Amino acid sequence: MKRTKWITSLLVMAMSLVMTACGAIVDRAASSSETWEYGTASNGMSQIATEEYSMDSLGMNMSYSSAESESYDFGDNQAQEPDAASQTSDRKLIRTVNMSVETKEFDSVMGTLEQRITDLGGYIENMETYNGSVYSSYRSSRSASMTARIPAGQLNGFLSEVSEISNVTRRSENVQDVTLDYVDMASHKKTLQAEHDRLLELMEQAESIEDIITIEQRLSNVRYQIESMEAQLRTYDNKVDYSTVYLDVSEVQELTPVHKETLWERISGGFMEDLKGIGNGALEIIIWLLVHIPSLLLWALVIVLFILWVRWYMKRSRKKAEKKNAAAAAGQPIVLGNGDTDRKEDKDHE
Repeated sequence: MKRTKWITSLLVMAMSLVMTACGAIVDRAASSSETWEYGTASNGMSQIATEEYSMDSLGMNMSYSSAESESYDFGDNQAQEPDAASQTSDRKLIRTVNMSVETKEFDSVMGTLEQRITDLGGYIENMETYNGSVYSSYRSSRSASMTARIPAGQLNGFLSEVSEISNVTRRSENVQDVTLDYVDMASHKKTLQAEHDRLLELMEQAESIEDIITIEQRLSNVRYQIESMEAQLRTYDNKVDYSTVYLDVSEVQELTPVHKETLWERISGGFMEDLKGIGNGALEIIIWLLVHIPSLLLWALVIVLFILWVRWYMKRSRKKAEKKNAAAAAGQPIVLGNGDTDRKEDKDHE
């Protein structure tokens, strides 16, 4: 009886060992057939495969996801995440500055600005210049608007030089931090590059036309995404490496005061400005008269001729009236405009 129980216990232990071994084998087979996931190092979120390609012609069922990456690559990305964070300690900052300045020496300031931009390694993206008008010589007659791209490391020095050679009336600055967007895009591009390489490997293993067409379509889409991201990354690099300065330069006769004026300064300044306005107005009148001398002479001639004609007509009319009166007093017939005659007696008879 005891021997039977002992044999039964051995059989139960053997069955347990067999079941455990089978379960381990099944788990390994299941884990080897799972679809891999990849994660983005910047946000720590994993994206599951959304598109699979079936390669029945290879003699086995092969699944490949559009975002697939090797398991050891995923582990390396996690291990290297601190290094990536340390490499991006220098943040990706896009600086944009808007400035309005005024000067009494327009030509000198413009020449200095263009030379300094070139010396600093920058360039003028676009520029528009207005040369003024002859009708406003005493006001701000000339102006220029330019968009300059200055190396980021030289921007502060350039702004200081602009403040030294001109009077700054307005300045605003905007800083855009694109570090996270840049890192996300670079990580996504790296994942797409890995997918691109994997698709090329599958292309070499594919045998049927259907599989080749499917892989080529996906490969074309991946290449387009990679090129698009490379263009965006280059745009980010250009905007980060070269800050943008929108600069407006105006020529004036008097610079705008940058400090708060006292009451006496306001009164005296307003009085002087009024006198200057009167003087400038008189000067403008003189300039206008000198400029329009030909027109004024022509109009003067027309007016003189008209006056002479009026005087001649009045003199002629007066002579006719005197002659008519004299004829009427002498009793002579008066010749009318229609050839009829009239006598004084007829008038008296009437």
